[in-house]
Amino acid sequence: MQFTTLFSVAVASAAPFVVHAQIRGEEDRRLNASIAGYMPRYKMTDHNAIDLDQKEIETQVALGTEASFAAAKKVYAEGGNSKSYAEIILTNALTTAVSKGDALTVGTISGTAYDSADIGSNMVKFQYATSDTQEDHVTCKIGGLPVDKRVDTGCLPIGSLVIKGGTPLPYTEAPKNKNGRTLKKFSTAAKKLMGTCETCPYSEYKKFYDYYGAYDYADKWVTAAFDGGIAEFSGKASNVDFAQYGLIGRGECAKKGTAYMNNYMYVIREFEDAIDDCKKKCDTCNKDRVNAWDEGVAFYTGSLEGPDVTGASGKLLHGLADKRCANYVTCGVDGDKAEGNAQVNFDLFTMFTSGQTQLVDGDCAAAEITKDKIVQKMAIPLVQGTLRYAYKVGKLGGEEKEKGEGAVFAAAVLPIVNACSEADAATIAKSMNVGASSTVYADVKKAFENNYKCMGISCDDIGQLTNAGVVYEGAEKCVDATTAADATKSSSLLNKAAMVLTFALVSLLM
Repeated sequence: MQFTTLFSVAVASAAPFVVHAQIRGEEDRRLNASIAGYMPRYKMTDHNAIDLDQKEIETQVALGTEASFAAAKKVYAEGGNSKSYAEIILTNALTTAVSKGDALTVGTISGTAYDSADIGSNMVKFQYATSDTQEDHVTCKIGGLPVDKRVDTGCLPIGSLVIKGGTPLPYTEAPKNKNGRTLKKFSTAAKKLMGTCETCPYSEYKKFYDYYGAYDYADKWVTAAFDGGIAEFSGKASNVDFAQYGLIGRGECAKKGTAYMNNYMYVIREFEDAIDDCKKKCDTCNKDRVNAWDEGVAFYTGSLEGPDVTGASGKLLHGLADKRCANYVTCGVDGDKAEGNAQVNFDLFTMFTSGQTQLVDGDCAAAEITKDKIVQKMAIPLVQGTLRYAYKVGKLGGEEKEKGEGAVFAAAVLPIVNACSEADAATIAKSMNVGASSTVYADVKKAFENNYKCMGISCDDIGQLTNAGVVYEGAEKCVDATTAADATKSSSLLNKAAMVLTFALVSLLM
């Protein structure tokens, strides 16, 4: 009996990180690097690497100068680590068209066409091939990276381009190396990919568009934070004047905005895109729908978490969840530990695998339900972050750093609250906005708690804010309204039962 119990606990603890392998063949496991235990069906090393852009942004922001902020902004806008390609200007115009994905080579360097090119054009975009090994997934990384962080060992030299094994086409200008995937583009492409596509606007994205009144709300926030300017919004959100902060506050708002605003919504977009592809009911669309789902997991996690997250610390949403669970004692499978992986990550990775299987099976309805649950869970660390910094500022006298962190966490989650209650969102914003005159923690906490049921989360999901194992006064875990009602009802029933029992005993004694 004891062995069975321990075995069950062990399986439950490991499930989010090993169950994926049960639906994969040995060949797939060799070819595709695991993403923190999730086994993608398609190569995701290049997608995973977007977190290296985030890491470089944080490195530059930490230097704390206007020049380093400009360098961070350049990485944000131009990338460097993901989707590397080169623009080749041919000596002579194309006499045959190039289709996106066509095989290309220059000497021993192989790749594919990044975009199609028509007859008569003399530009071809050469996308570098990527490997299955995360550490050296591509050997040409230039983009907006600082010179000392670039990798050029595999970049194209001047030479001749061969298209699908055809006749070599010479070029004499050095190719320009760029990156097609950037954290900035995650936001600037939102209108097309999340707002006005055939099945758009996506439900979660619409909450953010309605609140901010801008398709590229995240880019407006981040760019203004880097520049110390004003982010203008026409929705419920107020304009944000980052001139009220110095480099410390601006840096927090910029670097956390890229990860928890730009990247956050794009993760959700990939899951939505997978559902769209599934609903096309196309036998040959399996790759598209499962590939998009795998991409969502990659962007949620990143490369720095490693294949099994043992001792790893990432820069994206997975890493955030693990940091906040330590503050709120919501780590572990049961969400009752102060260290290790967050319960929300265990839950999400189980759902990531379930969704992948549902898409492989073509069960679009089930995958959509899974997607909706994933979206609800993803908001938990954002709520925890907002509450933590509301306490630091309102109760512990936190200054610009803490104010900036609180402001960006709030900016990342307020649209979700607003979709439930405009009044409660306004209450949170009043205390947490950039330039807030005061922060009343109790008001922020109560405003969030009013909306947990609507948001699809619970008091247990959020936990209680602690320091060195001690719960901060006033930051105790709340009790869900339904739970409180059930407890009152149970107490009433117990009281009635006790009265009946007492009456019966008295009758017997008489």
